[in-house]
Amino acid sequence: MKLDTTEDILNEVKDIAGFEGRDLRQWLYKEILLNALKAKRDDLDILDLKLINRAVDEFRYAAKVFKPYRNLRKVSVFGSARVPQDDPHYDLAVQFGRKMTEQGFMTITGAASGIMQAGIDGAGAENSFGVSILLPFETSNSVMQDDPKLVNFRFFFTRKLFFVMEADACALFPGGFGTLDEGFEVLTLLQTGKTQPMPLVLMELPGDNYWETWDKFVRDQVLARGYISPEDLSLYKIAHSAEEATAWITSYYSTYHSLRQVQDKLVIRLEKDLSEDHLARLNNSFSDLVTVGEIVKTAALPQEKDEPELQSKPRISFRNNKQSAGRLNEMILAINQMGNGN
Repeated sequence: MKLDTTEDILNEVKDIAGFEGRDLRQWLYKEILLNALKAKRDDLDILDLKLINRAVDEFRYAAKVFKPYRNLRKVSVFGSARVPQDDPHYDLAVQFGRKMTEQGFMTITGAASGIMQAGIDGAGAENSFGVSILLPFETSNSVMQDDPKLVNFRFFFTRKLFFVMEADACALFPGGFGTLDEGFEVLTLLQTGKTQPMPLVLMELPGDNYWETWDKFVRDQVLARGYISPEDLSLYKIAHSAEEATAWITSYYSTYHSLRQVQDKLVIRLEKDLSEDHLARLNNSFSDLVTVGEIVKTAALPQEKDEPELQSKPRISFRNNKQSAGRLNEMILAINQMGNGN
């Protein structure tokens, strides 16, 4: 609905504030309004109000940009803005963006120079999103300038939220503090189950040791000290070519499609049905994830009716103890192997 005048807006606010029904969308509109009024009640500082307003506005606009493309899988590409175009890693990112587009993925980058521009060059601007951060020493890539799929963020936290929330895969190329921060952010969200499972590839050239050195540190220090669990190592994979990375990402969705928590059940939607033998093997290998009962086949649950495009997909479900996202990721990898005949 387009609201043209202040009176139109106030009437809409009045309607929302008086809503008493069971429609979830209308209830959420009301909650958003109430939270705005609570900020007034709490007499927050002007700086707090500015931050809240800007963050909500950034989120609203970015969600509007991404909404028409939610049915398409996307890969977020991270890497240094300082990589020149004659660097072999630049060409690697171009190849990766191109091959992911050939597999039906769109690409999300920071819309700056270096690896970000390379990802756009490979995927094509028509298949790319730019989630730019406003910095004094970086500007939006001219490839995405004036593109309706370019979103300019003022805050890193809202930008990183969309990098992960809208992605079905992430690829990290060599980079500086920002790249490492984004990589650890993705790993933290995957490890804690705060985002949907997805493949994370660490891209480097054959013979390079950027991520090999990082992986050695993770294993020799972080894992050895017990700060992470062995299954957490399944959350990422080092790839040395665009072909290897693309194959890994597409294989992740070869049998597994997505998951959804429905009350006390974790529902895993599949691209292809599993056999009874596969189901028995899952119950044998991953019983530690189940609180009560076992892993079973199921039809779409009534609560999933808001995703009609997924209704016909086969499913398995179980009561998940939510203790290890790394183990759940290992289960997804096992499902994909089973679906591929293993």
